[in-house]
Amino acid sequence: MHGFRGEEPTTELTRPRGLTVAISRLAGARGTTIARKVADILAWQVFDHDTLDYLVQDDTARAQLLADVPADARRWADAQLAHLQRDRNLNADPDALQLIRLVLTVAARGNAVIVGRAAGFMLPAETTIHVRIIAPAESRIAYIAQELRLTRPEAAEEVRARDERRALFLDRTLGLDPADLTAYDAVVNSERLTVEGAAQFIGWAVRTKQMFVEIADDPPGALFTDLDELAGA
Repeated sequence: MHGFRGEEPTTELTRPRGLTVAISRLAGARGTTIARKVADILAWQVFDHDTLDYLVQDDTARAQLLADVPADARRWADAQLAHLQRDRNLNADPDALQLIRLVLTVAARGNAVIVGRAAGFMLPAETTIHVRIIAPAESRIAYIAQELRLTRPEAAEEVRARDERRALFLDRTLGLDPADLTAYDAVVNSERLTVEGAAQFIGWAVRTKQMFVEIADDPPGALFTDLDELAGA
């Protein structure tokens, strides 16, 4: 039963090998913190702003990551990038293309939580849980002021500038608007649910999607141990 099971199938993937959580967020809404908590709950890997930038800049770290990605998943990522360029009018400079290819490769492997980088807009809906994290403006400004040790006017300007940069990136690369709520599986208010509640909510969304989606790979059996324990508590 547990011996050699033959060569790995050579058929081409038509979608990622597993699910991905893509987190879109308003500045100061605690999206990155929630993403890390979701990754802890699911025992998945999180790829936030700092991690992705590091992988793009460090050839050795990127090579180590790619060495762990099956060949068929890398081929799917390349095919998806070509599709975005051909059919979705992807418009990106060489540096941005390298970042986008990395995001697609991470998602092709599956079992990842990706923060920002328009990931949820570029990945197939059937294997992606795309969540928008929001919070009231005053809450977001207060958080940024505390986090960066800014005055309220400075924090308000920082929030405005970050939201503007993110919207501009999405508009320039894919011609899309992050304010279009039909692009998301769920919109979560982190002030109402708190970081812990938002993360658990997203975890249950992953479990629900897993029930209705056939993944090419065998789904890991222990992904939702924490959630099952919570349900039985």
